[in-house]
Amino acid sequence: MYSQIAMPILAPEVPVAIPGVGSQEIKLAEERLHAKFSNTFRINYDLDRSLVSFQANKRQSGYRWYKYKEGFSAELIRYILGGLQLLSGRILDPFAGSGTTLFVASEMGLDAVGIELLPSSAETIEVRNLLHLADKPYIASALRQFKNSLPWQEAGESKKFQHLRITAGAFPSDAEFELGRYLHETDMVDDPVLRRVLRFAAMCVLEEISYTRKDGQYLRWDHRSGRNAGKKPFNKGQIVPFTHAICEKLDQISSDLVGGDRLIPDEPLIAKEGRGDLQLGSCLELLPKMQANSFDALVTSPPYCNRYDYTRTYALELAMLGLNEEQVSALRQTMLSCTVENKEKQALGAAFDAKQFRESMAAFESQELLQLILGYLDRCRDEGELNNNGIPRMVRNYFKELTVVIFECVRLLKPGARFVMVNDNVRYQGVHIPVDLILSDIAQKAGLRTEAIWVLPKGKGNSSQQMGEHGREELRKCVYVWSR
Repeated sequence: MYSQIAMPILAPEVPVAIPGVGSQEIKLAEERLHAKFSNTFRINYDLDRSLVSFQANKRQSGYRWYKYKEGFSAELIRYILGGLQLLSGRILDPFAGSGTTLFVASEMGLDAVGIELLPSSAETIEVRNLLHLADKPYIASALRQFKNSLPWQEAGESKKFQHLRITAGAFPSDAEFELGRYLHETDMVDDPVLRRVLRFAAMCVLEEISYTRKDGQYLRWDHRSGRNAGKKPFNKGQIVPFTHAICEKLDQISSDLVGGDRLIPDEPLIAKEGRGDLQLGSCLELLPKMQANSFDALVTSPPYCNRYDYTRTYALELAMLGLNEEQVSALRQTMLSCTVENKEKQALGAAFDAKQFRESMAAFESQELLQLILGYLDRCRDEGELNNNGIPRMVRNYFKELTVVIFECVRLLKPGARFVMVNDNVRYQGVHIPVDLILSDIAQKAGLRTEAIWVLPKGKGNSSQQMGEHGREELRKCVYVWSR
């Protein structure tokens, strides 16, 4: 597939002059690394930003129920698996998200194993798995019956929503009352599968009925919430009434289960449907427990090095699932370091083979460009130039932890197996961080060969703050194809 895609020589993303000491060293190191992988760059005109995001899932049965903004689309996974002829065997996704890799691989006949730490994402996968095995016509009929009877609009008890500090006041009072009535009525449902699906439907509409909008690093609050809106008040537009939102969601789920565009077709497109397996927890703890040479492919998209805090973005969902302040704080520190609040994981190497861990740390420490960038960011921090002093620590730990993950995944892959990763390049304090090149170089030290770095025809701009201080620079959005 990708052998037919044009292979232009792409210029390095380093600006002509990076402020501060060491700019020339960074520029030259990036040019050397770029030259090393220049023949692997391929602008892939089959890919666009909607495909390499959740956008293309909005109209797809099953995938459209829950808005997981950081995920990739089912169409992208079909493209990858079909184009690379990954049509049998076992596939691994160590950052499973809402389960797109697992479900698409299973639909195409592969056995899939996913690891996911975020409880709201894991709930999405588990509910879809439950529905896969359930009596779908019965569940669809029961959902419609519950919706049509509107039991939450009758007088009765209301279940209190157990807010976290950062979610307090997230709902208009009438929406929170109706949500509480709805949750109480779902608790009265005898069938455990139906009860869980009804609660899942409520989780899917929390953002829609709230004053908040998911915005990467945090929840953005509408000015009508009464919270301090800052210099530029935010208006998210219509805040959907609870009854309207939940009725639409219940209709959507029931329609997908038995409608014309079915989640599980009557006549499968494949002779064998693969088996999906979700493991709950951190891949840093679970990967070492898996058998070596046991996977035929790996497709994943880890959190990006972009300061996104999933525990804040999905705080409403975590609160509804019953997590308290201490559990959310622990979850934030357990996740791959991608936010400035992440501290160094002191026991990072405890679960891994000692020799392999030493080799992974040597690969991390010897990556020339990365170490120069880290030195530059450290100097910017010491000189008070960063808007958050946690940025150097976050970048350092992000690459350190991903290096460990890459080395461990190589152990799990069979010889010749493909390792496909979706990730973004980033920029801090005027310096580009070419994540694609740095990780490809580390992957090579782990025993992987870079077959291709698919570059989307249109990249992404840096943040408004970065543009204001350092000018607009388009950054590559890429899919890496490595092989063992």
